[in-house]
Amino acid sequence: MCQSSYRFTRADRLLCASQFQRVFAGGIRSSDGLFTVVAATGGAHDMAPAGNRYRLGLAISRRAAPRATDRNRIKRIIRESFRLAKPQWTNSPIDFVVLARPATARSPNATLFLSLERHWSKLCRDP
Repeated sequence: MCQSSYRFTRADRLLCASQFQRVFAGGIRSSDGLFTVVAATGGAHDMAPAGNRYRLGLAISRRAAPRATDRNRIKRIIRESFRLAKPQWTNSPIDFVVLARPATARSPNATLFLSLERHWSKLCRDP
C-alpha cells in the first residue's frame, strides 16, 4: 500500500552536475558529526514535474565509507529518511545535497535517522 507521494522517483533526485553546483553555490548548510546537508530554495527545477517540490542529491565518498556496502547502507538510510519526511514539508521548493562524514560508516541506523531528522527540520524551517 505505497502511496505515490511516498515513492522516491527519478523526479525526486538531483541528476546532473549543474544541479549539484547550484545547491553548493547558493545553499545553506547544516552540519553535525555524521552529515553535512546543503539546501537551496527556489531554482528552476528544470527536470522535475510541476508537482514535485523537493529533490535530493547524495555525495557519499570513499573517504566517508571505504566499503561499498557501507556507502550503500548510508544511501538507503538517507533516501528512506527523505522519503518519509517529505510529506510533512510545506515550504517553497528545496533541493538538498547530503554529504556523509567518516563517522557514518560506524554509526547504527537509528543514530543516522535521528541526525537526518534534525537536519530536515532545521533546513525546512530556515530557508
